[in-house]
Amino acid sequence: MGLLNIISSIKDRAEKFLNEKNVVTDILGKMEEKTGIKKKVIALGAVSLTGLYLVYGYGASLLCNLIGFVYPAYYSVKAIESPCKEDDTKWLTYWVVYGVFSLGEFFSDIFLYWFPFYYAFKCLFLLWCMAPMSWNGSQIIYNKVVRPVFLRHEATVDNMVSDLGGKAMSAAENLTREVLTTLVKNKGMIIPSPPVAQSEAKSLPSTSGETSTAKVGPSEMNEERRPFLG
Repeated sequence: MGLLNIISSIKDRAEKFLNEKNVVTDILGKMEEKTGIKKKVIALGAVSLTGLYLVYGYGASLLCNLIGFVYPAYYSVKAIESPCKEDDTKWLTYWVVYGVFSLGEFFSDIFLYWFPFYYAFKCLFLLWCMAPMSWNGSQIIYNKVVRPVFLRHEATVDNMVSDLGGKAMSAAENLTREVLTTLVKNKGMIIPSPPVAQSEAKSLPSTSGETSTAKVGPSEMNEERRPFLG
């Protein structure tokens, strides 16, 4: 009974999505007009091809990450714009679990990469985390794993973050102070050069005085000698 409810919920969600006005439904509508095939059949075929590509295709990692990012990002934006806060909590929970999963995958991807059908199972896991049901993967993982660990270490993490923030601020202040001190010292070490134009201007009067003395000298000497000659 539970499996039938899951399938029925997914089917209703898919039909609701296909009846909405968005980019995907616009493309499916144009394909339906050209081919005469219903949108539901086209969407089902696209999902089947995507599954086969995740198993056998090249670049399955990129496609899997797009599936786990594009759809949640679209509905996260819609949740932000809506006045209801329940969907905000839902998608925030998904992104927390997605971040924890991505962090764990970063260290284990080198081993899981060789696991058969890894990206197909990863895509199914992400779809389970974003599934439109009350006990989807993100809710279960958050309530059973992430939340208990966070509450157990919340005080320690807060103290660590505050200490790191204080150390970062003090380091930035010390660096700024050292830079300013170095700039002031370098500015004080610069010795201004003597003004060359003023020294040349001061030397001009003495040169003119000497020239006038040299020109007037012989006539004055003749005038001084005349009384003695008379």
